[in-house]
Amino acid sequence: MPAYSFPRRPVVSRLGVKLFVIILAVNVLIAGLVFLAVSRSIDRGFIDYLETTQTTRAETLAEGLAEEWQRRGDWQWLRDDMSAWQRLVRRQLWPGDGPPPQGIDRRLGDPGDFVLHDANGLPVIGLRPDDDDAAGGSELHWLPIISQGEQVGALGYRPPQQLMARMDRIFLSRQQRNLGIIVASLALASLLLAGGLSWWLGGRTGHMALATRRLTEGDYDIRLPEHGGDELSRLSHDFNVLAATLEANREARQRWVSDIAHELRTPLAVLRGEIEAMQDGIRPMNEDNLGSLAQEVGQLERLVADLRLLAQSDAGVLDVSLAPLDLAETLAARLEERRGWLADQGLELEVHITDQAPIRGDLQRLRQLWHNLLDNTCAYTQAPGRLSVSLTCDTQVVRIVWEDTAPGVPEQELDRLTERLYRVEGSRNRASGGSGLGLSIATALVTAHGGSMRASNSPLGGLCWTLEFPLLRENVHERHA
Repeated sequence: MPAYSFPRRPVVSRLGVKLFVIILAVNVLIAGLVFLAVSRSIDRGFIDYLETTQTTRAETLAEGLAEEWQRRGDWQWLRDDMSAWQRLVRRQLWPGDGPPPQGIDRRLGDPGDFVLHDANGLPVIGLRPDDDDAAGGSELHWLPIISQGEQVGALGYRPPQQLMARMDRIFLSRQQRNLGIIVASLALASLLLAGGLSWWLGGRTGHMALATRRLTEGDYDIRLPEHGGDELSRLSHDFNVLAATLEANREARQRWVSDIAHELRTPLAVLRGEIEAMQDGIRPMNEDNLGSLAQEVGQLERLVADLRLLAQSDAGVLDVSLAPLDLAETLAARLEERRGWLADQGLELEVHITDQAPIRGDLQRLRQLWHNLLDNTCAYTQAPGRLSVSLTCDTQVVRIVWEDTAPGVPEQELDRLTERLYRVEGSRNRASGGSGLGLSIATALVTAHGGSMRASNSPLGGLCWTLEFPLLRENVHERHA
């Protein structure tokens, strides 16, 4: 059945607005906390990064200066040509023909951040005047320059705290700007996500609310679309199953009323015809004709009694007096009583009952169960035929397998056998098919005993019924022990 065509969803729903506000608030809060945490950790992590990087580059530069001293023998060439210091730092820290890197790495290797003194402590390369002011009089870190085991000079470099005076304005401002962009982007993404999710979820829940309202009004044809495998899709599937069940129950109720009317009309028509024939003098009012009337009245009584039993079962008020009994004994006794009757119908009876089967049951209702199953077997099994009944027990249940010979039942019809007033052959011939209530009553009686009853095709060529009853609790404990 196609899904119901819903009207256009409202532009704004209260659920959608709530979801939008919650998702947006949570995302902005998380983004703000991340921003604060990263901002606070940058100060500590950046100092460590500067110290490690600057020390490594100072050591590299000191090794290069030692090699230059060994080759030239003094520092005068640096005093005479300041550009040579620039080229030396660039060659040592960024070897290769390409230009030096830009950004923070370039500023960490700025030649102005290094100081060179000779072996007597006299400056060869000093800080620029503006850098001295920025240093704030703080001491530099020094590395000795060793050539052939002799100290020929010392290389000084700014400690990380001094570099931060210049770099924090560059690095931190840039990172905080980037973080600000990230937070703004996250807020925008949250806005889009929350808006889209609230629109989607609000639309689906709105459809469900509308469908539920129509269902309560009796529109059982309504169906929800099922897309995906999320919880809302499963909820839509469960809703559709409920709607289909209610629709099937309505159709079954309508069919039930129609079938009952037909079943009652047939014996009533026979009674009316026979009574009118007696009134008109066509048929004499003798014992045979009165017996025919009594037979039709009896048919009506049985039909009404069956309907009453099913109504009580549906209402959960079926009169069943459960007491401990041996199911194997009651079944064997009933089958032996009916063996001669089955033989008259051209059916051979095989019984395989070798064990006791203690359950809690109602002896009268069980006899009614066996009667209905026997009537169904005789009505639908061709003679000569065979009925095989076996009973076994396991640790939890008593299992009865009731199977007969041909004809069988189509596979697609098995689940409908216990429907009320249902006949496989599709006719209303009460002579061959009874009232169509016997198997429904049998299922109700088994259920009243806490058991189950299911149909399948028999290896004998006919129908197989499997009945299961819960074993008496005391006996269950003994079997487990």
